[in-house]
Amino acid sequence: MADLDILKRGAEEILPEGALEKQLAKGEPLRVKLGIDPTAPDIHLGHVVVLTKLAQFQRQGHTVVLIIGDYTARVGDPSGRDFQRPILSPEEIDANAKTFQDQAFQVLDRDATEIRFNSEWLDMPAQELFRLMAKVTVARLLEREDFTKRMKADQPISSLELLYPILQGYDSVAVRSDVELGGTDQKFNLLFARDIQRSYDVPEQSIMTMPILPGTDGVRRMSKSLGNYVGVTDPPEEMFGKLMRVPDEAMGTYYELLLGEAAPAGDPMAAKRALARRIVERFHGAEAARAAEARFDTVHVERGIPEDIPEVSLTEADGMQSNGGEVHLPALIAGIFEISSSEARRLIAQGGVKLDGEGVPPDSLDLPVGELGGRVLQVGKRRFVRLIGP
Repeated sequence: MADLDILKRGAEEILPEGALEKQLAKGEPLRVKLGIDPTAPDIHLGHVVVLTKLAQFQRQGHTVVLIIGDYTARVGDPSGRDFQRPILSPEEIDANAKTFQDQAFQVLDRDATEIRFNSEWLDMPAQELFRLMAKVTVARLLEREDFTKRMKADQPISSLELLYPILQGYDSVAVRSDVELGGTDQKFNLLFARDIQRSYDVPEQSIMTMPILPGTDGVRRMSKSLGNYVGVTDPPEEMFGKLMRVPDEAMGTYYELLLGEAAPAGDPMAAKRALARRIVERFHGAEAARAAEARFDTVHVERGIPEDIPEVSLTEADGMQSNGGEVHLPALIAGIFEISSSEARRLIAQGGVKLDGEGVPPDSLDLPVGELGGRVLQVGKRRFVRLIGP
């Protein structure tokens, strides 16, 4: 494939039409920008979609500028929101920024990436901020679909949220970006940055939007807050298991956005396995992918007990009665698996707790410690521990 075809593949929109082709025709390296606010410590496969496209520009010799929005994170991006985002503390933002960078470099070449923090230029004197705001009209800001919907629904819009696209647009002025990438929900912000660049007599960037990856439910966008995400730092077996839960009808989108190819025809389960194996291998290596698949088969196909499970000493675990002869099972489960005691009791009542593969009767809440030592406690389908007796 030609370089341009590689860059275009999988993109939702490239605007203005023909602008990127003209930029590439000059034969000079472009400054390609991606800005991400560190509002959470981890990145997931939804972020990987845009990072992978950024890496394609990087491999073609263009300069990738990854902007960590440590300043804009204090404001909160209103994109796709019908409410104002919570404001994070400076300590949370700094901690998130650190882990986010480390994870992003699992996709990008660290040595070839220009990392910038937008606090470098956005922590500006009030006079400069007034000058920036004077270049924008409120009417232009209210063209944003998110704001229009909220106004029609009589939902509040803070002045801080109106400021966000102005600040993000100034990022493009500060780094003199030629191209900016983002998800489809960022289209307004990316185009608005062209207005800001023009007002500062900076050449206007072209923009490329990427489709939004659906979460493991196959419907809503991947999001940690929705619990439908696959994190790039998830353990191999957890990553494999999550991907195996993605609905068959979403396989085409996953293959296209994460692997850059069409999903194979035929058995959808085989296609799903191949996807899970390749994604785990990408972030954890081939051996980890093989082990994760084997564990999945043991737990979900053969309904067996994995060999490599953690051990928990009953003498140190929660739930031991004062007489030392019995263990209160809900408290034991709550302490080991970090859930509430009421949730543990519910799982027992529903048959979701097993000892050595056999269901625990609903009324078995207190068990002799002598009956538990050496046995495997299973909660749900994927959580196992081996209990070590006193």
